[in-house]
Amino acid sequence: MSTNYVYGTGRRKTAVARVRLLPGDGGIVVNGKPAAEYFGGAASEGALVLPFRVTETEGRYSASVLVAGGGVSGQAGAIRHGIARALVSAHPNARPALREAGLLTRDPRAKERKKYGLKRARKAPQYTKR
Repeated sequence: MSTNYVYGTGRRKTAVARVRLLPGDGGIVVNGKPAAEYFGGAASEGALVLPFRVTETEGRYSASVLVAGGGVSGQAGAIRHGIARALVSAHPNARPALREAGLLTRDPRAKERKKYGLKRARKAPQYTKR
C-alpha cells in the first residue's frame, strides 16, 4: 500500500468518515465496497464527487473511505465533507472554491433531544379543555 495519500475527516449528523485520497482514476471505495454498491442510488454518488467537480480534480484521485454511524444521507454528507477537507490538504489554493460551494462547513443540524412531558422533541400531548 502506498503512503503518498492525503487524509481528511468528515462529519454529518452522527456519521464520521475517514477519507484517504490517493493518486488514481477517480474511484471511491466505501468500507471495502465501491460507492455505487455501498449506497445503491446514483444521487448519493453524485454528491460524493461534488468536491472533485468544484476543484476540477475529477479522475485524478481515488478515495478510500471508512465511514461509521448515522444513516445513508448522513454518511454521504460525511464522506463529501471529508473529501473536501482532504482536497484542501492536497491543494491549499482550492480552499476558496470549496468554501464558495459550502463544502468545508460542517452541517451542524442534528436530531433534537426529546423533552420530558412531550411525546417527541416538540410534539405535545393533545390538549383537552374539559
